[in-house]
Order: sequence, then C-alpha cells, then structure tokens
Amino acid sequence: MISHLHVEGYRSIRNLRLELGAANVILGPNGSGKTNLYRSLYLLAEAAQGRFARALADEGGMPSALWAGARRKGPVQMVVGATIDAFSYEIACGLPQVGSLMWEGYGKPSRFTLDPRIKRETASFLQGKRSTPLLERENATTWLRDAEGARVTYPIALRDAESVLSQLQDPQRYPVVASLSAELRSWRFYHHFRTDLDSPLRQPQVGIQTPVLSPDGTDLAAALQTIREIGDGEALNEEVERAFPGAKLEIDVRDDEARFAVQMAMPGIQRPLRAAELSDGTLRYLCLLAALLSPRPPTFLALNEPETSLHPDLLEPLAHLVARAAKSSQICPPCDRVVAARS
Repeated sequence: MISHLHVEGYRSIRNLRLELGAANVILGPNGSGKTNLYRSLYLLAEAAQGRFARALADEGGMPSALWAGARRKGPVQMVVGATIDAFSYEIACGLPQVGSLMWEGYGKPSRFTLDPRIKRETASFLQGKRSTPLLERENATTWLRDAEGARVTYPIALRDAESVLSQLQDPQRYPVVASLSAELRSWRFYHHFRTDLDSPLRQPQVGIQTPVLSPDGTDLAAALQTIREIGDGEALNEEVERAFPGAKLEIDVRDDEARFAVQMAMPGIQRPLRAAELSDGTLRYLCLLAALLSPRPPTFLALNEPETSLHPDLLEPLAHLVARAAKSSQICPPCDRVVAARS
C-alpha cells in the first residue's frame, strides 16, 4: 500500500507531501490540481514500464510538466516519490542540458528536446527507522544492491529518460529492486472512457476471458461476463441493482462471431437496450463496475474524476462501490463533488 506521496515541481504542485490510506477521495474544484496528483502516481508506474518519456510527451513534454509558478533559485527539476509498503522510491528529472543532446554517431544536435533528463533515482528498503539503500542513480552513475546484498555498479548504460526499474534485464540478480518494479507495474489507472457514438464501448467486441478491464474500457462486455463466471457475480448484480433499481445487466454473445455486447433490461421497456442506446453516464458506470469489481484486484487503483457524466443519483452507489473495492485494493479517485465521498 502507498502510505506517503511526495510531489515537487510538477505543473501546479510546488511541494506536496501527502499521507494515503486504503480509500482516498481527492476533492477540489476544477483547476485545483487533482489531475496533476493523479498523473504524478501515473508517472511512477510509467517509469517502471519504460514509458516515462512517452507519458510526459502526452502532457507536452518536459517543459510543460515542470512547475508553472514563480521560479526559485537553484536547479529546475520535478520530483515524484512514494513510500510503498516497505519501500521508498523517488525519481527527479529536469530539462536536458543545453548542448548535451547530440545525434549519436554523427556529432549533430539532437532534435529530441522534450525528453526528460533523469538526474536522480533512488530506492530504499525500510525497516522501522532503519533505511537500507537499494538503488542510487546520480546522472550517469548507477549502483544497485544485488541478491547477496552487495553494492554493485549497474553495467548497462541508461538513456537520460530511462528509469533503472524499466531496464532490469537480470531481475534474479537484483530481486528486491525487481519486486519494487513489479509492484509499480501492477498499478491500474483509469482516466477516460470514451462514450461517443463511435466509441468501441458501444460496439460488439470479440470476447475472451478478461479479469482486468483495459484502460479504455474497450473490452467492457467481456470483463463483466468474466466477473460473473470467475468473480463475484452476486456483488455485480447487487451493485447494478443499487445503481439502476429494477434493471438487469445482460451480456449478449453472438455465437457465430464470438462477439460480446452489453445490454440493459430497463423497467417499463419491452426489449433490452443495446450499448449503442445507453446514456453516457450509464456506460461509464458499467465501466467503473468492471474496474472496481475485477476478479484480479490490484494493490493500487486510481480513477480520475469517476463521477464525470454521472447523474447525481449515481454518486452514492459509486461511493458504496469504491468502499467495497477498498477492502481488496487501495483506491484513489480524484473527484469534483464531495457527495462521492460518502460510503
């Protein structure tokens, strides 16, 4: 479980240290930094996946990710770190040094000027007040603690934008650091479910057993059917009834194509409504059900503004659903409306 989060110099967050519990609802108006807090956790997971630079590129690159307020004297950098169970991990990065980017082998200036430059990366194992360093990286120099507990220099050259955690080619040699990397990679994030008329959510999809809903919710029908077959189908029925009294969730399977489609039988309507006919809010809520009732719950799950497009009547069922999921996963949904915190 994540017990502490440290974010410094990231977009609208100047310096923040936050304690987290099993269920965490981050509340605030638009523009208050909720999404930036969510994204900081996402960056940690993406660093372990080897997608740190790509995640920052999606925000406009390193210049856009740095603190947007008044500058203090000293180096300009962004720091993101967390205490996770018995581990602490932190990564600090900044802009590439002017003149340091060269096109390798050609002696020409590189055009990749938006990539982050990881200046420092550290990991430690915590035992009470005692802290044992596991990884220390300072610019181009990196050492790790191996399986025998010895401090050894990491033999592989890392690019400026690569995390050590993403480049462990011999995890058996560094088992403790590898377990931290695996933990970060296991985190799940859901920040947007497309519900427009052309969304894949509204179309039948080839179905395979799906214990984990995809980040965009494309495999929603298969994920819901998987909950029924190998997960807590009773809980799924209870939560559907809580959110949509009298309604019944149906998964239509077209045997000739093995395509799965979501349907809802609604009170007073003579036929089930297909996914293409469901409201945006109903479809989003079904995605939240699939994510939070996963038969393979993650240690940490983050939802960015899950109440978006939901009718106010769905906020209390959503709070109940979050509280239920928090029994098996640590949950962190940034929300705009305080009613979503009820449980």
